[in-house]
Amino acid sequence: MAALEQENQENQQGSGVRIGTPTGRWILLTTVLGSSMALLDSTVVNVALPRIGRDLDADLAALQWTVNAYLVTLAGLILLGGALGDRFGRRKVFVVGVIWFAAASLLCGIAPNAPVLIAARALQGIGGALLTPGSLSLIQASFHPDDRGKAVGLWSGFGGIGAAIGPFLGGWLVDGPGWRWVFLLNVPLALLCAPIALRHVPESKDGREHGRGFDVLGAALGALSLALVTYALIEARSGALVVTVTAGVGVVAGIAFVYVERRRDDPMMPLDIFASRQFTAVNVVTLCVYAAFSGFFFLAALQLQVVSGYSALGAGTALLPTTALMLLFSARSGDLARRIGPRIPLTVGPLLCAAGMLLMLRVGTDASYVLDVLPALLVLGLGMVALVAPLTATVLASVDNSRAGLASGINNAAARAAGLVAVAALPLLAGMGSEAYRSASAFDDAFTRAMPLCAGILVVGAVVAFTTVRRLPSDCRRPQCKTHGSVTAPPLEGERGAGKFGSAA
Repeated sequence: MAALEQENQENQQGSGVRIGTPTGRWILLTTVLGSSMALLDSTVVNVALPRIGRDLDADLAALQWTVNAYLVTLAGLILLGGALGDRFGRRKVFVVGVIWFAAASLLCGIAPNAPVLIAARALQGIGGALLTPGSLSLIQASFHPDDRGKAVGLWSGFGGIGAAIGPFLGGWLVDGPGWRWVFLLNVPLALLCAPIALRHVPESKDGREHGRGFDVLGAALGALSLALVTYALIEARSGALVVTVTAGVGVVAGIAFVYVERRRDDPMMPLDIFASRQFTAVNVVTLCVYAAFSGFFFLAALQLQVVSGYSALGAGTALLPTTALMLLFSARSGDLARRIGPRIPLTVGPLLCAAGMLLMLRVGTDASYVLDVLPALLVLGLGMVALVAPLTATVLASVDNSRAGLASGINNAAARAAGLVAVAALPLLAGMGSEAYRSASAFDDAFTRAMPLCAGILVVGAVVAFTTVRRLPSDCRRPQCKTHGSVTAPPLEGERGAGKFGSAA
């Protein structure tokens, strides 16, 4: 204990923890465990959806909400979560997030019906918004500057591996102990993570945050707008008046959010950052890309199980090539973008992804994995490899370095918001009925209509990139730009000094 107290005192004096010390290893372990809880949860749930629907007698709308309830609160509150850590202590908020996430996961695991599961998923998103920013921020704040890059690299590498195995793990749990263990697994992870953090991770704060207010109103309006618009899209097929009213109120809440952010002295999302045309353009590309990705992975996991007859484990394993390719080759993609600029990768990458999604049209009732599924996922994965690292680098290069954390946080939140809108809207646009996932032929027909829509969104993103992205003096050698395996959102920048946001992938 005396050695730990001495090391904590040295860290507070600015020297920082060394990576080879016991405390350094404990910090890495707890931050990897914490970020893995949220990262795995965002990738394993899709493969569990058919079993959840069957066991809880849920319609397609309930399955959409099972995904989107989590994304609504996460996307709406993630920027606020970073500011809370800066003010009250990154370790403290991180631990609260871990415990909150675990409690919500427990509620998900014992949910007796779909409404309880959806409510618990929304609570999970709040926990994710607290723990996700804290994970990488703790590393940035705790380690000695000479070791910080290596620590982030290790954290990012383990996170990438976790993202890659997530669908496989989810499928194994669904086919084995059951879908409830997709959520219950978080409880023992939290029971291990929280005590380690409290015992071994030094506390850190950003003194500049004292005296500043929190943009609670902005966060609430943003989350409310996303929730109402999502509800309207999911329930639009009913044609009820309440859907129209909800959509209108959601739009008004979105306008009010912009108004509050424009007028507030210390907003959660300063609108002047969009004065950079490059930053705005890249965020438009992000919206297109991650809307298509989220819609694809939501429907592909169902298509493989409902239509092609895969087990949950088979579907999860089938989707591994995309994240594995990103994990293995994103660093080389970043090196190429540094040499030729981001314009070509951000144009070619979405087009390759669009081609991969169109190839998925070959996946039907008698699909061969080697001849039909694998080629589509390889092309899709190569497109992801081409665009993810250049996208992150371009976001960071388009603003002043002091705002890199804020810019990355906004970009990440935009990707998550695009994903939840896509999961809500795509079944509607594809004419997918509320019971479609119970019928192989009905779902296959809707999937055939949905894939060209996803591809079309990606083509729009490619056109925007080609016409607006210019070569920037970008040299993103940060590990989170090089080792990344998440298909749900771009990696985040964890530099302190952004004033608003410390983050995790």
